[in-house]
Order: sequence, then C-alpha cells, then structure tokens
Amino acid sequence: MKKTTGLLVGMVVAAFLLGVVLVSGQQPQPPQPPGDPIGEAMFPPEMIMQHQREIGLTTEQKMFMRGEIQKTTTSFNELQWQLQDSVEALYEIMKSSSVNEQQALAQLDKVLDAEREIKHLHIGMAIRIKNNLTPEQQARLQAMRHMPGLGQPGPGRVPGPGPGPAPQP
Repeated sequence: MKKTTGLLVGMVVAAFLLGVVLVSGQQPQPPQPPGDPIGEAMFPPEMIMQHQREIGLTTEQKMFMRGEIQKTTTSFNELQWQLQDSVEALYEIMKSSSVNEQQALAQLDKVLDAEREIKHLHIGMAIRIKNNLTPEQQARLQAMRHMPGLGQPGPGRVPGPGPGPAPQP
C-alpha cells in the first residue's frame, strides 16, 4: 500500500511539474516532440517573438501578445499556488499508514481540477495568439518550425531576427 501511495504522490507531483514547464511562457521551450498534433498546430510565444521581423509582426500584434502573456501569467501564478496547496493537502492525506480512500480521491479531484484549469489557460492563450496571426504569418512560422536551426535557438544560433548561425569567435 505504501508503494502505491508513494507512486500516486510521485505521479501527481510529476504532472504538476510537467504543467509548470508547459505553461511557463517565460522560458524557452524545446520543439514539440513528434506525435503532438496540438503542439504542431500552435506556436509558442517565444518562437513568435523570436522571429517577429521575419513574419512581419505588427506593433498591434506585439502589444496584443504581450497583453495575453501578462494576463495568462497572472492567472497561471494564482493557479500554480492553488495546485501546490492541493498537492500538499493530498500528500498529507496519503502519508498516513491508513488512507481514507474517499478523502484522498476527493483531494485528487481538486489537484486534477487545478491542472485542468492550467492546461485550459495555456491552450486558450495559444489559440488567441494564433488567431491574431495572419495565415501568411502562420505559414512562415510553420515553415520555420520544420527548418533545422530556425524553430528554436540551439548550438550555433542566437535568439533574434537573423536566420543564419551565430558568428564563431
């Protein structure tokens, strides 16, 4: 029973950490792994801002995206606190030698509800940002995503407007 309890708490914490990584709009995100159709259909804000000149982002679009990111970050921070509180409460329930199953499952529902809200917030922002891009801008970003070295910065690349590799020292 202790192994099952530990495994469940570990899975909840891992799901929380995954949610934090996915939602964090301030950290560079690696390209989406193959087989992620939603990730392939959306564009991370970092990628858009990184290539704003290449895609012809207007001042209005930049302002819109900054506003969306700020609103989402504010909401995300509150949800992150709620999720952490829910996970800690679940841990408190689960750590005893005899666990009240109904109480634990009710608390797990609170954890899952918070995770659902975080994912809903993240996908909603991605949709609003995508809808603010023209079809041409979306096509350029899609093409950049599939070109080695252009989708995200990596070795030999610097973030910014230039499409070529960084000068070597």
